[in-house]
Amino acid sequence: MDVSLYQAAAAMNATAKWQDLIAENLAAASISGARKQEISFQNVEAGLASNMSGSAVSSYSIPTANVAINFQQGDLRATGNQMDFAVEGPGFFTVEAKDGTKYYTRDGEFQLDSTGQLVTKQGYAVLSTTGPMQFNPNSSGPITISAGGDVSQGDQVKGKLALVEFNDPQKLTPVGTATFEADPTTVPPVSATKTNVRQGFVEGANTSPTTEMASMITAMRLFESNQKVLQMQSDRMSKAISELGGTSSS
Repeated sequence: MDVSLYQAAAAMNATAKWQDLIAENLAAASISGARKQEISFQNVEAGLASNMSGSAVSSYSIPTANVAINFQQGDLRATGNQMDFAVEGPGFFTVEAKDGTKYYTRDGEFQLDSTGQLVTKQGYAVLSTTGPMQFNPNSSGPITISAGGDVSQGDQVKGKLALVEFNDPQKLTPVGTATFEADPTTVPPVSATKTNVRQGFVEGANTSPTTEMASMITAMRLFESNQKVLQMQSDRMSKAISELGGTSSS
């Protein structure tokens, strides 16, 4: 077995996956609260190579790629819109789909629907500690929020945003680019204690298009290098088979 063929092919597969992630990061760069996906490479022992007699002579490894989400804080951008909120710290807003599924997001570009309910761009209800955040659509009182998440409309307190944190956010399941789902049995949400809210701001994606383009060039060069190795080994095997075939026939 020619191990180098498998190693080159595995490396090509890993770098192709890297290019896919870079493309997703570039697409998410303009989405508020989007989290960057990062890839890491490692070699894993795949087995034992064999000599001509069939006995194992040495172990060999295959390159693999692992994907993780970068939860580092993104830059905050002032918008002046009272319906824009940004979280500072490790926390998330809690939102709820129409089917009752709860999600967690750092995208705070909210709006009021026709009934006065605070919703996300996707139409998910933004939750307070007691249920969906509800405002009076006929009131002209300004909507304000404290750093701790207490929300008021005029002089009337409307509730407190359900801000949560996770001990191990890597266990969250991405749903899109800025929204996540949590399995409460493996990664239960806890009330936020290290998170503040900024009104009139949104958090940008924590990825840079310039950095991603530089990574794309690197990934493409790695792919091409392993492609050349694969072709070289294939040509070498073809030549060996041809020469051996010619020898045996003579």
